[in-house]
Formats: sequence, structure tokens, C-alpha cells
Amino acid sequence: MRRVRYEVNGGPEVLFTEEAPVPEPGPGELLVCTEAVGVTLPAVRKVREGTEPGPLGGEIAGTVAAVGEGVTNFSTGDRVTGLCFSHAYAELALIHKTMASRIPDRATATDAVALVRSGLVARGAYEAGRPQPGDAVLVTAAASAVGTLALQYAKAGGASRVVAAISTADKAEFVRALGADEVVLYKDGSWGDPVDIVLDGVGGELLGPAVRALAPRGRLVAFSSGGGAIDAYELLVRGASATGFQMAAIARGEPEVYARWLDELWDLHRDNTLCPRVSAEIPLTEAARAHEIIESRRNLGKVVLVP
Repeated sequence: MRRVRYEVNGGPEVLFTEEAPVPEPGPGELLVCTEAVGVTLPAVRKVREGTEPGPLGGEIAGTVAAVGEGVTNFSTGDRVTGLCFSHAYAELALIHKTMASRIPDRATATDAVALVRSGLVARGAYEAGRPQPGDAVLVTAAASAVGTLALQYAKAGGASRVVAAISTADKAEFVRALGADEVVLYKDGSWGDPVDIVLDGVGGELLGPAVRALAPRGRLVAFSSGGGAIDAYELLVRGASATGFQMAAIARGEPEVYARWLDELWDLHRDNTLCPRVSAEIPLTEAARAHEIIESRRNLGKVVLVP
């Protein structure tokens, strides 16, 4: 089978395709013949900034080719999606049964990788902001896979005003079509009138203006892998709060909540309340091009590799 790997950290150019043996599913694992692989910002950062090379994980979707010992809830031929922690950029990949879920008949593999992980993160981050009807919500990285769904969650949740923060003006029309009432650029001196909730998927230097965008008693939710520092005084003068959100904590610690959110996610997709956007579908062997698109912030929605 073909898979994508790298041996030194660096830019997209360090990725290469190789022939590799088909992995054997261990206890509790599924071997999936992949039809779509989601490219994430954490994976791109891992290649560029990691301390040492390692397997590229990510969302996958496809058909179960084999099951390991102890798997009773999935069978060969089932269509599934899930998070792969080993080699996701491959024609066949392993996922643990606890990370897998079925794809509805009406949905494609691309739908699944564009919707499930990004939608769950968007939902969880929005819930972590303790939203109230009539709140104003600002979303950074609003044109990203998670950001596009967070905008839609905020609109569906009754936000009075939804603000999309983006890197370049050429994305403005795209985010307005998703429901953004206002659009601001990261470089703007002000992000407009204060908001009750900021959902930040960027981190780093944007945490400063994100906190300053908060209204009194506003809530910042940080869910990016980008890190960064928050000025406690800026929180103090606003009586504001900041919290972090990680989907893995819900998946591991609150499986019943995870399952309920997943069912609701597909219901909202069926009703066209949540419509994931796919920026590009790129052949697996051109993974470097997919990473370049994300690094240059040119993606409008999800970037998907197609084996």
C-alpha cells in the first residue's frame, strides 16, 4: 500500500510517498480502506515544528477491511470514520474501535472527514463559552474547517451577532455566505464592537486582540494547538474569563456526551443546518500541496486527501 511519511522536520517539501506493508489490526482495532483523509493544522505544524518525525495522524473515512480481536460492534464492509493516531495518510489505516463511528448512508467519506472532528470541536468550543440567546460571538480562523462550522453553530444557537475574523480580505465573501454578520481582519486595529464570546482557533499573537474584543464578563475559548499567552490584567479589567477546550477530553472522559453530540451533528447535517465546506480534494500522493495550502492560509474549509 502507499502511505505518506517524512524523515526530517521542515516544510511541505519533506513529505514523500512510499510503499509500506499493510498493517494488521490489533486487539480493539479496525483496519480501514481509506477513501478520504482530513488534513489538520496540528498535523501541518507537527511536520514543520515538531521535535522529531513521527506518524501523521488525522481523520479518516472509508470501509472496514478487517477487525482485530475483541471488536464486536463493527464488521468488514462497514463504512466508518474516526481519528487515526498512527499513519492516517495511507491507503489502509488503523483506528481503535472507541474512536470509530458509522457514516450514514446518505453521506460520503468526504462529508465525514469534513464534518465529524471539525464539527465536534466547533460544538464543544461553543458550549464551553456558555452561550446565552442573544450573545454576540466572534470566531477566529473563521474560514477554516472548524471555523466554518463554528459560525454555523453560533447562528443556529441564537447569536444576535456573529463576527468572522480572517487573515485576508479575499475570504470575506466566503464567510459572509456562511452567516457572518460582520467580518474583521486580524491586522485591523479594532475588531469592532465588543462580543460576549470569542472562539479562538489560532492562538499565539492573536490571543491579545481576542481578549480585547471581549465585552464585560465575556468568555474566551481557546481550542488551538498554537499556544500563546493571555494577559491576566486584560481579563481582570473586563471581568472576563478564559478557558481551554480539547475534544479528546470529552471522547475519553465523557463517552455518553461524545455519542450524543455525534448523533446531533449528523441530524444537523441532514437538516442542512450544518454544511461543511471542502476547500480541496487532493490525491494522497500530493500531500505536500495540501500542507502548503493550509500553511499559506489559502483554504476555505476542509482540505481532504483522496487515496
